[in-house]
Amino acid sequence: MKVVRGFILALFLLNMAQATAAEPRQQPTPGEQANTVYIFHQPVVMLQAKFGLTTPRERVLRVRNILRSLSEEDLRHPLIATPVMRYHQQGRQISINGKPVMLLTQADLDEGDDLTLDQATGRVMARMEAQRVALRDQYNHRYLLFAALKAVAGALVLLALIFAAWRSWQWVQRYYQQAAAARRGLIPGHWRRLLGNIEARLYGIVMLLCAVMVCYLWLGWVLGLFPWTRVWGESLGEWTMRVVRGISLSVVAALPGLCIVLLIFLITSVIIKLVKVLLNQIESGRMSVPGIHPDTVGATRKLIAVVIWLFALSAAYPFLPGANSLAFKGVSVFFGLMLTLGSAGVMNHAMSGLVLIYSRALRKGDIIRIADNEGQVSEIGMLATKITTRENYVVTVPNAVVVSGKITNLSARQPGGGVNLTVSVTIGYDTPWRQVHAMLELAAHRSAGIAPEPAPLVRQLSLMDWYIAYELQVRLLPGVSLADARNGLYSNIQDVFNEFGVQIMSPNFVMQPEGAIVVKKEHWYAAPATPPERQNASA
Repeated sequence: MKVVRGFILALFLLNMAQATAAEPRQQPTPGEQANTVYIFHQPVVMLQAKFGLTTPRERVLRVRNILRSLSEEDLRHPLIATPVMRYHQQGRQISINGKPVMLLTQADLDEGDDLTLDQATGRVMARMEAQRVALRDQYNHRYLLFAALKAVAGALVLLALIFAAWRSWQWVQRYYQQAAAARRGLIPGHWRRLLGNIEARLYGIVMLLCAVMVCYLWLGWVLGLFPWTRVWGESLGEWTMRVVRGISLSVVAALPGLCIVLLIFLITSVIIKLVKVLLNQIESGRMSVPGIHPDTVGATRKLIAVVIWLFALSAAYPFLPGANSLAFKGVSVFFGLMLTLGSAGVMNHAMSGLVLIYSRALRKGDIIRIADNEGQVSEIGMLATKITTRENYVVTVPNAVVVSGKITNLSARQPGGGVNLTVSVTIGYDTPWRQVHAMLELAAHRSAGIAPEPAPLVRQLSLMDWYIAYELQVRLLPGVSLADARNGLYSNIQDVFNEFGVQIMSPNFVMQPEGAIVVKKEHWYAAPATPPERQNASA
């Protein structure tokens, strides 16, 4: 009997939760909560009348003590409402098994409820009777046995559902592996290479969420079967409903803002497409805009797109759900700190990249020389420039290094394209310079990949102490490799000089020679050089 009374006390305990009057209120005050009678966390009635020195709160405590004294035998009898006259006013005495439980008078009613005393008493009786019957049935041994069987059966069903979900996920995984091998599926192939086996993973996530939800529902249902855990089961259900209701209300409240964000992004997308069409016209040469060169259209397009999207994001930010929450503010502070700490070097390279692009010092496909790196520009990125060398190596040079150093662009800025190739040789003063010019030009004509126009150009760069420095400049045909052309030209220069008996050497005199080292006039036009009179005669 003491155990039964303990259970009764635990289940009939009056709680300070949501409040009611004669009828439940939606948002009670703390004072209304203290004057409310609860059974199984359900509000029954709020006592408002004060009898003498007995306050409504003391009346609630008295009802609590009466409920604690009830036995299992008392719960088998129905509740009875008897009309009485108390404190000079009509009232209804609610009793069980001859024991008075609660007195409800006309002063306990709320005028806003618009109920008579009999109507209010009927509603209170209905709530209390439902809880009494539920408690009586749950303490029945047959009921407990049946509840245990239902809990076991529910657990078996739960395990069967989880097993079925796991097997279905395995089947879906095998199916999409076969579909991926056959290049079939809901996601296009080029996206699948990026996203991986995302269909099967999404299905697995959905099955996991369903399993968690089913376990949660099963737990709440099982807890509600037994008298000792029924309050927990009801609490789980109430918490779920609060969460679902809160999420639903939040989604509904966020819909107008999301619609505005979507509209802003749609307008931004249309503006970017219009700007792209305009810049494509400039890039193709069909339109000319001051300040925008066709070579810089690619970088200009990216900069304009970034600026427009940042402006759109700034305009849409206040309409995002939770934009004013502390979480958004914390994330903003975090990203601001990261940008502050890491933007110095990145911005230096990025601005250097913009300088390279808009100064048009080089472009993709140019043959350049930076420090000891010579090759073709394969990419001009926002942070670095990539060069493919003659060894087919890819050298990545940060843009800040490129801008701060010396850039030698070997590509000819002409409509036909091509690269200028320059080689140097040093020949002694005993060889006529006209003969050297003619031999270098002959070596250029014998080399493959050299354009006939413009004609090879030979210069005398310096009269040194012991030799003369000559330079040969030629134009390569478009598409000819600089390394291959240089190798062939060097080979032909050696062959031509050997053919005419001229040594490529720079003698250093240890002491002053006896005779003057000069070229006699009759040797000024040694073969293959042609004297001026012969040139005029042939012309």
